[in-house]
Amino acid sequence: MKILVPVKRAIDKDVKIRVKADGSGVELGNVKMSMNPFDEIAVEEAIRLKEAGKATEIIAASIGPQQAAETIRTALAMGADRGVLVKTDGAAVEPLAVAKILKAIADAEQPGLIILGKQAIDDDANQTGQMLAALWDRPQATYASKVEISGAKVQVTREVDAGLETIEVDLPAVITVDLRLNEPRYVKLPDIMKAKKKPLDVSSLDALGISAGQLIKTVKTDPPPQRQKGVIVKDVAELVDVLKKKGLI
Repeated sequence: MKILVPVKRAIDKDVKIRVKADGSGVELGNVKMSMNPFDEIAVEEAIRLKEAGKATEIIAASIGPQQAAETIRTALAMGADRGVLVKTDGAAVEPLAVAKILKAIADAEQPGLIILGKQAIDDDANQTGQMLAALWDRPQATYASKVEISGAKVQVTREVDAGLETIEVDLPAVITVDLRLNEPRYVKLPDIMKAKKKPLDVSSLDALGISAGQLIKTVKTDPPPQRQKGVIVKDVAELVDVLKKKGLI
């Protein structure tokens, strides 16, 4: 069974985000970029399934500029077998277009399972996996914190508001993963060197027959308000009085 793992190039999780002066977006110049942390967890889970004998090949796919190939190479260094890069002109590709591109890749590769992060930390859209499952006409399991494959079925434990929910779906399927699914492995230097020799196919939107038109317009981006200075109170009575004045109780 093949496993397809989409990986997104995003601002590194440890970088402090800066909003552009004109409010048109966030500053990307000279900013460290890395694999989206949720997608890193998806890659790790795919590798573990392969190590357990549940999969034969892992394909890492990314959409974006040429630099996105570095993100794919990271997945290859972790243990993915080959990569697919769909190059764009550098403009942001919206979730629906991403889902259409991934559906085209799935049609070509015929994976038995697609695993991806539940969301990307740059836009927090949490839409691509669900859209992909609908376009691909396959069952989906979102917010996975545990994945177990048995024959032609996969059992997924999901994190929901009420606690944990376990569902079973038929393969092929789409799974979006949550933070507590696993701890991604540390990539060693020898693995990075080996990843450079693994195959990486490059395609384009035109080759796939897909248009990435903009359906969403960002009107303005504002930084979050600065946190106000805290107040130290002497006792509970003063605390209650302060909360009443603020209208909190």
